[in-house]
Amino acid sequence: MARKEKLIKAVGYMRTSSATNVGQDKDSEKRQRAAIEAYAKAAGYQIVDWFYDAAVRGADAVTERPGFSAMLERLLSNGVRCIVCESPDRFARDLVVQLTGHDYLKRLGVSLIPASAPDFFLQDTPTAVMVRSILGAVAQFNKADLVAKLKAARDRKLQATGKCGGRKSYAEANPEMVQAARELSGQRPRLSLRDISAALAERGFKTSSGASYSASAVKSMLGA
Repeated sequence: MARKEKLIKAVGYMRTSSATNVGQDKDSEKRQRAAIEAYAKAAGYQIVDWFYDAAVRGADAVTERPGFSAMLERLLSNGVRCIVCESPDRFARDLVVQLTGHDYLKRLGVSLIPASAPDFFLQDTPTAVMVRSILGAVAQFNKADLVAKLKAARDRKLQATGKCGGRKSYAEANPEMVQAARELSGQRPRLSLRDISAALAERGFKTSSGASYSASAVKSMLGA
């Protein structure tokens, strides 16, 4: 007796772009489901769950689709790593969305199979290579542009305030304490740094651990 071949578990994904094609009396969902089931039966897959994005445009990013998001959560939680859809344009009509969506799934270890063209996403066509190259160049430009803008903003702040980033000075963190330290420093007879620290502690100005400030810290306050 021949051993029965084990089926590969997968989920079915359907999308309808127009609200006029949504409903039990419409053909789109039935057609997509039938195509997916026929391919699964012929290719040795078992469709264990279905996900449907109704009235979602083919140009919408896959991560913004409620049905796709629910499907992804299902896939990542139970070990199923295969999606079957009717055709590439049912997954996404826009080529850029197709490629970025497929590449996103690939990074997650999820395979995408269009029933009408099972090898569609396995072939690196010249167009696909060009689009991926353009997308990579755009991403690199956006990153470089952001870095340049952040540097320009830091330079402007540095020029205006003399400081940008890093740890806050005592004057920035606690101006009242610095003012008190300066008033104590101006008293006569002149107080030592340790005396000023003790006086600050009496007024409630202490470190986060509840200790008095060190002499070097008081010196920094006075120089702020």
